[in-house]
Amino acid sequence: MTKSQIHVAVSCTFLMLAACLLLAQQRPLNTQGIAPPKGTPVGPDHMTFFVTSVGIGKGGDLGGLAGADAHCQRLAAAVGGGAHTWRAYLSTQARPGQPAVNARDRIGTGPWFNWSFAQQGEPQNAVISADLGELHGDTLVQAQRGSNLFKQSTRNEFGQVIHGIGDPAPVQHEILTGSKWDGRAYTDTADHTCNNWTSSSTGSAQVGHSDRIGNGSSWNSANATKGCSQSSFESNGGAGLFYCFAIN
Repeated sequence: MTKSQIHVAVSCTFLMLAACLLLAQQRPLNTQGIAPPKGTPVGPDHMTFFVTSVGIGKGGDLGGLAGADAHCQRLAAAVGGGAHTWRAYLSTQARPGQPAVNARDRIGTGPWFNWSFAQQGEPQNAVISADLGELHGDTLVQAQRGSNLFKQSTRNEFGQVIHGIGDPAPVQHEILTGSKWDGRAYTDTADHTCNNWTSSSTGSAQVGHSDRIGNGSSWNSANATKGCSQSSFESNGGAGLFYCFAIN
């Protein structure tokens, strides 16, 4: 083999190794450190989770679940994720002639991906959660392990981190859910959903904290808001934002 041939062979080997390393870096890991199958695409069209970058603007009046779902769909479509069917992670309470709806029953079965992490050089956090059990800590082991929802992974559809405790104003870490820790609706007589997401004045809403700081550090059920108006949300660390999950 000539020197020229040796040089070509070494160059090809180096390029192949570099390509393999690049592919390995692009494969996101789930919360147990396990990568999905090779070839799993990561990009905006495969994003299956985000926090809304903006609320609807009318406090707790989201137009009901249908209005909230439509908001998720619009925001996702604007960044190239409109091929999925999106659902807002929101519960509603039982009313006369209307059964309660659990947030966890609306969002599919997972796994859910945050595409922005792969584009920002942190592919190990691309998987938010593998399934509903892991997302909510249904078993003791799952609860101890926790999901991959924390400040750096709970981003909006643009891949931006939600401002939380310690960040510059405005702090917007209070995320509307109307849910208990297990992702189910409340069964008492108090209002936990701003009258099932139709009130922009009276009532209250249960919120989680996107940065998991304060009041139990729960992403989906940390505390109740002091009213349902947009101004009340904004004065207490919120903005009327909510979580969106793709069901397919």
